[in-house]
Amino acid sequence: MRILFLVYHGFSEASGISKKINCQVKGLRQNGHDVRVCYYTFSSSGHRCRYVGDDVIADYGKGRMAALRSRVGYGCIYKYCKDNAVDFVYTRSFMNANPWLIRLFGRLRRSGIRAVTEIPTYPYDGEFVGFPFTARLGLFVDRIFRRSLAARMSAMVTFSDATEIFGQRTVNISNGVDFDSIPLHCLCPQDGGIHLIGVAEVHYWHGFDRVIAGLGEYYATEKNPRDVFFHIVGGVAPSEMHSSVHAPGFAELIEKYDIGRRIVFHGQLYGRELDDVFNRCSFAIGSLGRHRSGITVIKTLKNREYATRGIPFIYSEQDSDFDGRPYVMKAPADESPVDIRAVLDFIDSNHASPRDIRDTVAHLSWKNQMEIVVSQVMKY
Repeated sequence: MRILFLVYHGFSEASGISKKINCQVKGLRQNGHDVRVCYYTFSSSGHRCRYVGDDVIADYGKGRMAALRSRVGYGCIYKYCKDNAVDFVYTRSFMNANPWLIRLFGRLRRSGIRAVTEIPTYPYDGEFVGFPFTARLGLFVDRIFRRSLAARMSAMVTFSDATEIFGQRTVNISNGVDFDSIPLHCLCPQDGGIHLIGVAEVHYWHGFDRVIAGLGEYYATEKNPRDVFFHIVGGVAPSEMHSSVHAPGFAELIEKYDIGRRIVFHGQLYGRELDDVFNRCSFAIGSLGRHRSGITVIKTLKNREYATRGIPFIYSEQDSDFDGRPYVMKAPADESPVDIRAVLDFIDSNHASPRDIRDTVAHLSWKNQMEIVVSQVMKY
């Protein structure tokens, strides 16, 4: 089958979203499909362009009018699909439903080309609370048109348990993993301390402030504390460093408890540098604040990546792939600081080897998850 994987932005080597999309494409190809990737970015000359692979299928030019044309000019995608006998379009929602996308997918549907939209998190409206006006304006437009856009799809792909999204049926899958790209965890302690790691492009719903507050409370009350460090890998915006409408700021908590040396900000890492930090750490931090954006059930990519590495971890949402696993610790879905004493007890009592943990997610390969989508959609 010939599949066009459509995204509304470009790619970055350090971006978790980019890595995920590349793994999804790889999974589809492993099932024998001919997959082409359509994306939007700037060319070397500074023009706004839409690409399929290395080929430009639309050059919108420069300036404000080019920006406008790129937001309404989707005819090139329809033409490419028709000229290249595309059977199926898989697209990842950018919370950008609008009349021009409705027209594109309506034309594709009438031409017999099936399409699905992946909703990365659902529901997502709560994620925009407190965001700048321009972001909230985009969500307002999306709210107006998303049901009409969903009606042009064959299904909506979700990592939640929802059976219907925006009036359209769903295909429920788990976030997958690419076993070839994630090495097995190898703990190499260097200083006798206990090291925790959280990897994310940090937002308030990750709840890392709960870990920082937990460390502060631990050192404020423990008579004989152990040496514990929290490594944060990924971009941290000023809105997370300082108190916002969503959560306490990292900087304020660090200053309040005087634990600056115990919180290590690495910025974005990948490859061997990321592996080296992981191998210093014995426990990982998943999302601890999904309740802040109104999400109860979600199957996050991060949980699966931690399990694939073979490192025990903590999270607070409901995730049926991991709830009850012996290498998983659940935190309450509230604003309480993480109980660091309980975390240390959990680490001490965990006897699952990295290979044991990894083996529990063998069925969660992107090859398996993406074929669920194709097979379910093509049945109808």
